[in-house]
Amino acid sequence: MKKRILITGSGGREHALAWKLSQSPEAGELFIAPGNAGTSAIGENVPLAAGDVDALVAFALENRIDFTVVGPDDALAAGVVNAFEDAGLKIFGPRRESARLESSKAFAKSFMRRHGIPTAAYAEFTDFQTARAYCAAAAYPLVVKADGLALGKGVVIVANPAEAETALRQCMEDRVFGDAGARVVVEEFLTGVECSLHALVDGRQALLFPDCRDHKKAYDGDLGPNTGGMGTISPSGSVHDSLREVIRREILDRFLTGLQCDGLDFRGMLFPGLMLTADGPKVLEFNCRWGDPETQVLVRRLKSDLLPLLEATAAGRLDGCHAEWREESAVCVVLASGGYPGPVEKGKPISGLAEAAAGESVEIFHAGTRIQGPETITNGGRVLGVTALGQSLGAARSAAYAAADHIGFEGVQMRSDIGRCPA
Repeated sequence: MKKRILITGSGGREHALAWKLSQSPEAGELFIAPGNAGTSAIGENVPLAAGDVDALVAFALENRIDFTVVGPDDALAAGVVNAFEDAGLKIFGPRRESARLESSKAFAKSFMRRHGIPTAAYAEFTDFQTARAYCAAAAYPLVVKADGLALGKGVVIVANPAEAETALRQCMEDRVFGDAGARVVVEEFLTGVECSLHALVDGRQALLFPDCRDHKKAYDGDLGPNTGGMGTISPSGSVHDSLREVIRREILDRFLTGLQCDGLDFRGMLFPGLMLTADGPKVLEFNCRWGDPETQVLVRRLKSDLLPLLEATAAGRLDGCHAEWREESAVCVVLASGGYPGPVEKGKPISGLAEAAAGESVEIFHAGTRIQGPETITNGGRVLGVTALGQSLGAARSAAYAAADHIGFEGVQMRSDIGRCPA
């Protein structure tokens, strides 16, 4: 019997997961809560917020959902997995206690320090004056991070005490990131090449995915404010086989040991952001869910059926599982609304989607979109992820940008150097 699947979230990550899961021979009806214009073409959008835990549990019970896949980080932090499992429902994602590895940077840094996982030196603060005094005597540059979830925007690189004070004041006193900034982590600034890895973790073992590289800054040349991600490539070109084994040994294996030592029940996706420094790979942060827009390039390269892998992870039975990957490169170019990552105007009609998707190597993953009458309109900051495969990184870039050039909406912005800028 085919399985009824629920995916929670409304971004490009969720559209990409729905696209891939819909190809499984075991997949039946697909529901996405709340979804977007793209997911509505694959399954049934459900008007429930991804963080409305009680309503989602009720929906899953009433509609006999066989398996749920959680998209956003804030839903994990709110305990959606705990609630589903308590109701006897199968779900993919770590429980709230383990999701703190993402929802609290201080908790994650303490975990890394305790279990010998390489990361930047740091200090944490809940008092603005104490943090300011620390930064006044520190060496620069430094990185100031809001402790909690801030949609990928709560990280500021500061070059001197004045900039540090401004960043601390915005976090701790002005609360520009809300309660996420009540505590801050101040880190040494690491230099090197950034990349990210994904690994399915069933609590005892990990299945490592290919590497990616995100482009976090808003503008070409890796300039401007941090965003949720303006585009990704896979592979990154920076992780050779021997380095991959170092990452497995010094980060993943120690992470798994740490879970056992601390009694953390982590079954889901571990997505560490890494800096490849002269002293070896170091963890910038832990994420406890699929990345966005990393998911878009990963699902394009994944040849294997995704559904059994997620089910095995959730059941704690990854032993013997493997994934087959395409050799081609993948590039995702994000089209964003004007003003992103700041305030944006919604409701702008989008043109050229059919023409952009006509290329055989291209998939358009929707994020901030919705249907209004006969039109698809913008409905958020990051609007679309134009994602292409190619025999080389250059070929994938060319295909993605050629497709993106067909798409138009008022105020559209995108970087022109995804896959070219070292990021």
